[in-house]
Amino acid sequence: MKPILCTLLFFCTLSASSVQAQTLTPENRLIALRHQMEQTSDVKQQRAILSEMTQTGTFVAMTTLAQHFDNETLCRQAARGVADIALSHPDFDGHLTRHLLARALPFVSGKQRKAIYAYLAKEPVEGFVSHFNGRDLTGWKGLVENPIARERMTPVQLAEKQIEADRRMRDDWKVEDGLLAYVGTGFDNICTVEQYADFEMLVDWRLDPTGKEPDAGIYLRGTPQVQIWDIARTNVGAEVGSGGLYNNKQNRSTPLVVADNPLGEWNSFYIRMVGDRVTVRLNGILVVDNVVLENYWDRARPIFPVDQIELQAHGSKVYYRDIYIRRL
Repeated sequence: MKPILCTLLFFCTLSASSVQAQTLTPENRLIALRHQMEQTSDVKQQRAILSEMTQTGTFVAMTTLAQHFDNETLCRQAARGVADIALSHPDFDGHLTRHLLARALPFVSGKQRKAIYAYLAKEPVEGFVSHFNGRDLTGWKGLVENPIARERMTPVQLAEKQIEADRRMRDDWKVEDGLLAYVGTGFDNICTVEQYADFEMLVDWRLDPTGKEPDAGIYLRGTPQVQIWDIARTNVGAEVGSGGLYNNKQNRSTPLVVADNPLGEWNSFYIRMVGDRVTVRLNGILVVDNVVLENYWDRARPIFPVDQIELQAHGSKVYYRDIYIRRL
């Protein structure tokens, strides 16, 4: 079966009530193509899939293509794809992109090779930084209470509580087949070691369909949250869809549209936070448009100007992958 046909068949299986059932966004095309890549060992088909991945033009497509640099039969196709995406999207510039281009150099020639040399000669910017290496929990820490409670602690008190939080985090969060997975049973978030002011974030997520009441979210500057739902849970209002700023009271809390893929499938978030305002795209579809995120911990205060980003676990298994953050 040809890759493009497989991609279209994948979307024919999506829920008729889902927006993306009618919208083949680059993000959803990439999700389908990655799934198809996992299902085939035919080299000709694999090359065709990599070519289609390149056509999506997304940052995650570029990093996904780079995963095939070590495959002798696919390395040239992957390298050309990485170069095509990076050179066509100057907004993807950064240390990671330059690293991938440098790795692609041995496998490209002609105009692409010259263009890469010219690209690498420019002054670099930080760009998107990977925050999950697929092997261990480097760059992550356990959750110590909330931002207001933490700011009231002495450095010694915070350090002592962090030791216990890290121990709990290592029990509850594991790396499974290159994915960051919550395997606990409680409500234990995993937090970035670094803190952020204004930023953009890319992250893929998948709820385990066998979990009890699938539910998760992304805390921004230590504050809940960009919601992740099983939209079948109508008893808690989840039919509104994922991506909304669930804990808002004064400003909009629900997403503009339902853009979720079926439970058990991967979904892709783009999150942008500048000041107290948040924009979210779910699977390439705008679901939150520059909405103020309220301070859940003290509604009389504005949102914290700087704090950590947290991946929420809410009592059931959830997976995350491809976590990239860019400071603004």
